[in-house]
Amino acid sequence: MDAAADDEDIVSGINVTPLVDVCLVLVIIFMVTAPLMSDPVIKVTLPKAHTKEGEERDKLTVTLGKDGRLAIDYKEYQTLDSIREDLKEKLVFSQSKLVILRADQDASHGKLTELMSAAKEAGALSLTIATEQKR
Repeated sequence: MDAAADDEDIVSGINVTPLVDVCLVLVIIFMVTAPLMSDPVIKVTLPKAHTKEGEERDKLTVTLGKDGRLAIDYKEYQTLDSIREDLKEKLVFSQSKLVILRADQDASHGKLTELMSAAKEAGALSLTIATEQKR
């Protein structure tokens, strides 16, 4: 009679092993896909230079492609005139008013200087040109 009573006991514990397994799989998926989400809109080949890594601050990244395409962070623009208003608006909310220019090494020098001028007119206090480390 005791053996029959043991078989009919109600299982009152919760098995959390499947929950932990699913959570770990989700963490791994997020770790793998997170770097893919931070790719810029326009792919550029940065010029090589002997530089020092900058400190991480509140910044605005403006990208100039070799074909003249423009972007602010992850939003692409067709012309320099269309970028001016958004640049001014985003700089108003920026603490450091730092603009990082990511220009392709084959981009037009004239376009880069126009972009620098537009950033200064929009209220940028400092401009930095992004480069890759020379090895």
